[in-house]
Amino acid sequence: MHSLMERLLAQGTVVTDGAWGTQLQARGLADGECPDAWNLSHPDQVEAVARDYVEAGSQVILTNTFRANRLTLAGYGLAEQVRAINRRGAEISKRAAAGRARVFASIGPSGKMLFTGEVTEEDWLAAFAEQAEALAEGGADGFVVETLSDPAEARIAVQAARRTGLPVVGSLVFDSGKEKDRTMMGTTPEQAAAELAEAGADAVGANCGLGIAGYVPICRRLRRAVDLPVWIKANAGLPALVNGRTVYATRPEEFAGYVPALIDAGASFIGSCCGTGPEFIRAIRKELSR
Repeated sequence: MHSLMERLLAQGTVVTDGAWGTQLQARGLADGECPDAWNLSHPDQVEAVARDYVEAGSQVILTNTFRANRLTLAGYGLAEQVRAINRRGAEISKRAAAGRARVFASIGPSGKMLFTGEVTEEDWLAAFAEQAEALAEGGADGFVVETLSDPAEARIAVQAARRTGLPVVGSLVFDSGKEKDRTMMGTTPEQAAAELAEAGADAVGANCGLGIAGYVPICRRLRRAVDLPVWIKANAGLPALVNGRTVYATRPEEFAGYVPALIDAGASFIGSCCGTGPEFIRAIRKELSR
């Protein structure tokens, strides 16, 4: 395990951050607009999101770079701004952290599928390596390869990020199958953990997808599968459309009520994902203080 991960875990359970997209939308991000481009056009608003999480008690915050790989940015006509967007994203979160939190840069999926022929493994490797290098240049302390459904893509993204020498978390989405315990590609937690560990991940995890109750057993299975720390960032339940708005039903205190169960299941890093904000992080910290 990377020495930075060891130092973080020596403090006990590590609190990460919450959702970014909804926080940017609350600050004016329009539907269909590229959130990552705000690193260049609205850096103060992006920094405000990061700072809110630090002030809420996050010990690890992410970066506004979830979509900032060349393959995804090309859809916005921003492929040639990959390095600028990622470098600035890391710099913004580092400035907001101000030494009070570590910054693990977000690397999300490419949106391209291998089996359809849209992309090759070489394309993935080049895109993720380019992104990781720029994030490292911006001062990121580590990486979170997150919200992926295809273990092949996750494996390549982890390998690309590891080239920088920084620690890497590999996190997949589990929300499919009869028991809602598989990725969209049919991958089980055990299979995902093994593949991520083989790729060199310093921690394995699950994020997005299910609400927090469903990720307790997922966490336990990940922890039993490999001898690595487990990273969990669940949604605030499943989304519902109410009066044209996407609403998540789980409240912060209810969400935080599952923290003891997650710790018992083996979680080392706990945060929140879609439908959450700084109030969820405060609730998690309050639960941990007990």
